[in-house]
Amino acid sequence: MSLWEYANPAKFMATSRRPMQALGAAAAVALAVGLVWGFFFTPDDYRQGATVKIIYLHVPSALMAINGWLMMLVASLIWLIRRHHVSALAARAAAPVGMTMTLVALVTGAVWGSPMWGTWWAWDPRLTSFLILFLFYLGYIALWEAIEDPDTAADLTSVLCLVGSVFAVLSRYAVLFWNQGLHQGASLSLDAEENVADVFYFPLLVCIAGFVMLFVALVLLRTRTEVRARRLHVLTMRRRMSA
Repeated sequence: MSLWEYANPAKFMATSRRPMQALGAAAAVALAVGLVWGFFFTPDDYRQGATVKIIYLHVPSALMAINGWLMMLVASLIWLIRRHHVSALAARAAAPVGMTMTLVALVTGAVWGSPMWGTWWAWDPRLTSFLILFLFYLGYIALWEAIEDPDTAADLTSVLCLVGSVFAVLSRYAVLFWNQGLHQGASLSLDAEENVADVFYFPLLVCIAGFVMLFVALVLLRTRTEVRARRLHVLTMRRRMSA
């Protein structure tokens, strides 16, 4: 069985409903367990106090904000190369979800930064690149809405996605590129010395798993909605032409 079979809208609609429902239910359980575990059953940090618990929202949302855009990049490339409509619609569907994740990351980062840095905002390299990423999400969504022809909109938004991917990468690696930034290093790393303490690490992993499954479930849900909207658009155009 080829992966490209799922580029067929009928095949995608027939096979995506049950995984979407399963992932949604699993995400609800993982988030409930992870957030309750993290916020109520972990100690305060000896330096950051209770503020450290913001990581259970901030780190997963920031992770999905960046990887959401990278998912859009892959889907956009598939559209540009293979012209599969489901991939273009999946990229469009992911944009509002990724934008929301970016907004959550920005807000929770500001809440953490106020007591830690003494300010709600600083023009730190990672924060700035994250803000630009948020603006790219807004621009991507606005561009889809501004162009009536779906294929033209898919072409132009795919190009925009390629450009915005630079800031997705910068958001992930800004701390490594510019050592003078205020933002701390990665909370999760292949290097065990850079990870948070185990008491925070394990509930954080559960929260990340919940955010990943929630993201995928929402993208599947929105993609199914976009496929239906595309079908309705085609039927409407046919009726106009036949009238």
